[in-house]
Amino acid sequence: MSESLGESAVTALVLAVGRGDRSAADPLVRSTQRDVWRFLVYLVGHAEAEDLTQETFVRALGSAHLFTGRHHARSWLLAIARHVAADHFRAAASRPRIVSDQDWRATAERSGAHHVPGVDDTVALNLAVRTLPAARRAAFVLTQVVGLGYAEAAELCGCPVGTIRSRVARARRDLVSALAPAPRRLPALPR
Repeated sequence: MSESLGESAVTALVLAVGRGDRSAADPLVRSTQRDVWRFLVYLVGHAEAEDLTQETFVRALGSAHLFTGRHHARSWLLAIARHVAADHFRAAASRPRIVSDQDWRATAERSGAHHVPGVDDTVALNLAVRTLPAARRAAFVLTQVVGLGYAEAAELCGCPVGTIRSRVARARRDLVSALAPAPRRLPALPR
C-alpha cells in the first residue's frame, strides 16, 4: 500500500505537484496513503476510510499549489483528511439512518462469526478509541497510531504541545479504564 518516505521527501513531492509535476503525484500518494488511511479509520471507521482517503488525495492534489512548504507535508495531508472526515460527518448527519445499531448487532450475532484470537481485543480497542472525546481521539491517533511527534500533532490540531500531551495522557487513562476487566466479586466467606 505504501513505501514510506522521509518528511523532507514528502514535502518535496507536494511542492513538485504544486508546480505542476504530474509524475510526483504517484510517489506522493504511495508514500502517504497508509498514514492517511489509518488516521481516517480511527476517525470514521473501516467502511468509509477507503473512500475518504481517495477524497483526501483528490483535494490535496487539487490544492497542492497552495502548499508553501513551511510546515510538514504529512501534517498538511492529515489536516485535509480531518476536514474530509468532518465534511463526511456533516453530510451523514443530514441523511436519515436506514439501519439501527441494534439491527446490525443482531445480524452480526446471527451470522455465527468464528472467534479468531486477538480479534476481540483489536475490536474492543477500536471501539474504545471511537468513544474518546474527539479532541483526545485525534491527539491519541495522531501521536500513537500515525506516529506524528507531539509538536506536529499540536500544529495540526491548532493547540499547544502541552495540550496534546495532556489529551494523549487522558486518552490512555480512558482506554485503560474502558478495556480493564470488570472487577470480580468474591463470594462472602462463611461465618
